[in-house]
Amino acid sequence: MPWDLKDYPSSFKNFEPLLKKKAIEIANALVSEGYPDDRAIPIAISQSKKWLDEATDTEKAAFRKEADPKKTDKHSNKKINTDLLDNDVLVYYKENRWYVQTKNAEKPVDSFDTKEQAMKRAKEIAENKESNVSAYKKDGKPSK
Repeated sequence: MPWDLKDYPSSFKNFEPLLKKKAIEIANALVSEGYPDDRAIPIAISQSKKWLDEATDTEKAAFRKEADPKKTDKHSNKKINTDLLDNDVLVYYKENRWYVQTKNAEKPVDSFDTKEQAMKRAKEIAENKESNVSAYKKDGKPSK
């Protein structure tokens, strides 16, 4: 169900206006991609708080000026594979790079020079999906 600034999840109620606007925007995009509401809302909360912490004053000012989110806004027509929502996030080494990929996904979501960078990203994704990280060593054996 899409939301706007007059009708939004109760968990957004006490957010300051800019955070609420960003959370609604993210939640609406996730729902349009096929996420169920109960998964989209916590992801939107996490990602909007992260955005607010990391955005520059210029980015925040620009976002303030953007149109408020509407229930009728169009987002990506690309549907996500909801079967992957509960799958663990893998970290593995291949061809001199560390990759982050949801188990059973067709391709990795990102690659990094170091395992530490890959683990950080994998943990963010797993936390949003409420899943786990499965890390491997360079030789392909599971990390302990």
